[in-house]
Amino acid sequence: MAANESHYSLPRPSFDRAPKLLIVVAPYYKDIADQLVAGARAEIEAVGGSHDLIEVPGALEVPTAIGQAFRMSDFDGFVALGCVIRGETTHYDTVCNDSSRAITLLGLQGACIGNGILTVENRAQADVRAEAAGQNKGGGAAAAALHLIALSRRWGGVKRSVGFMPKADEFQIATGGTKA
Repeated sequence: MAANESHYSLPRPSFDRAPKLLIVVAPYYKDIADQLVAGARAEIEAVGGSHDLIEVPGALEVPTAIGQAFRMSDFDGFVALGCVIRGETTHYDTVCNDSSRAITLLGLQGACIGNGILTVENRAQADVRAEAAGQNKGGGAAAAALHLIALSRRWGGVKRSVGFMPKADEFQIATGGTKA
């Protein structure tokens, strides 16, 4: 059982300027979500950070809300929280895969996201993972976001386009501009 496995956790990062995070939670299983949020809040506050909290209908909406906030707000990072418990249909697979993939894609665009959306087989697994005094997966997701924020600050937060960028003279020829 994973609960008996030992693992290494990175030490908390420190910040010259307190980070501001957005916690996005899907409270479908409210008691589990509350535990995840409690763990995330404690981890953020432990480094002197601040946070806002928003709720969305389900795990599939978490990355959409984070994407909107990433484009339209001034948060340093994001914590994605929720719980998906396997049911009788393939809906579980869709929700797990699509929410995780969307969060990963946002991360590749530069968003500092800790993914704490639990994907479990049953309620007992969810309870064990969510408990703030136990496995504390909400705190772990916040810690992941904080580490990514620290990395982005270390590297100066330089934003570079991803994808095709023509050379300056190719751009000028294509647009009819003059060469400088």
